[in-house]
Amino acid sequence: MKIEFSEKTFVRVRYSETDKMGYCYYGNYAQYFEVGRVEALRNLGLSYKVMEDNGIMLPVYEFQVKYHAPAFYDDLLCIETKITELRGPRLYFEYQISNEKRVLIAKATTLLVFVSSENMKPITPPDYFINLIQSYEQL
Repeated sequence: MKIEFSEKTFVRVRYSETDKMGYCYYGNYAQYFEVGRVEALRNLGLSYKVMEDNGIMLPVYEFQVKYHAPAFYDDLLCIETKITELRGPRLYFEYQISNEKRVLIAKATTLLVFVSSENMKPITPPDYFINLIQSYEQL
């Protein structure tokens, strides 16, 4: 099912996340995308903790990123996270990070897979997730 759900989250680049030149280290972006994803799911009504307590994990299967411009120490970054598709156990996300001047910093995609914590095998998403996401289905 194609989905149209979008959420914005903000993070500030901390000094410890920069290199000697004041540039945000590229490896931090995966964490920023995770913050966006976790907060988007939380605002949708889904908690990673609750899922894990119920035996469901949602590991990242694929991650792709393209950097467009650097972020610097103390920049306030807007992480726009979109849930774009649910196909069987696969959940697709798109991200865009921009700074306060609305300069595009990075774009990324991730593919996560619903799996059982018992055997780490793919499973059908739980009914409560499908019920939450169906109202955002594209027709």
